[in-house]
Amino acid sequence: MPRRIILIRHGDDPPDDRAYKWLERNGYEPQVVKPFAGEALPHSTDGIAGSIVYGGRYPAYETERYPFLNRENEWIDRCMGEGVPLLGICLGAQMIAYRLGADVGPSPDGWHEFGCYEITPTEAGRDILPEPIHVTQAHFHTFSMPDGAEHLATSALFANQAFRVGERIYGVQFHPEVTMDGFRRWQDVMRANYGKPGVQTRAEQDDLLARHDARQGDWFHGFLARLLAPAA
Repeated sequence: MPRRIILIRHGDDPPDDRAYKWLERNGYEPQVVKPFAGEALPHSTDGIAGSIVYGGRYPAYETERYPFLNRENEWIDRCMGEGVPLLGICLGAQMIAYRLGADVGPSPDGWHEFGCYEITPTEAGRDILPEPIHVTQAHFHTFSMPDGAEHLATSALFANQAFRVGERIYGVQFHPEVTMDGFRRWQDVMRANYGKPGVQTRAEQDDLLARHDARQGDWFHGFLARLLAPAA
């Protein structure tokens, strides 16, 4: 059975996120690829058990300004067309939605989410998210729901938090992969966001993450096990 998982990253964070560590613990072979740094994606999906497209600072629609996004889009199309389990996180979700014809861009109301926010499942989302949960967020872009996608979750500020296409393609606007240590790095790097509409204070973030991060991690590990389970 294929065990290699392609992880597309848009920055130089160390591979200490929940997805990478869970894959290692469960016998998969996570392979980090950074197209923004000139690294090449595989030419085919042979031997690939799944792929995760992470978040990042690049707008999904600025493919002329950032040509490497075109190579990532080709990979996304290949995974979707060949039934490879695919998860898009934040920018990754926006890229999948954009490939499926959705609108992507900043919140029309100027909102940001940076911190720990509650998301609520839709009726269609209760099979993967039985009840509301607090999750890590760091974004101000959003996406419309792609045609043919199931709307899975919402939050108070951003209606579209998760979607599913078929059984093997998911997009989530939030960041369940980020550990508390990883988020502390983000607090320093993204400190210019404090004070923007919707952004929590650092004290609020620290308090909410201390109370909710473990549950978020448990949920995400279960989600990965479901996503990467062998297709029937």
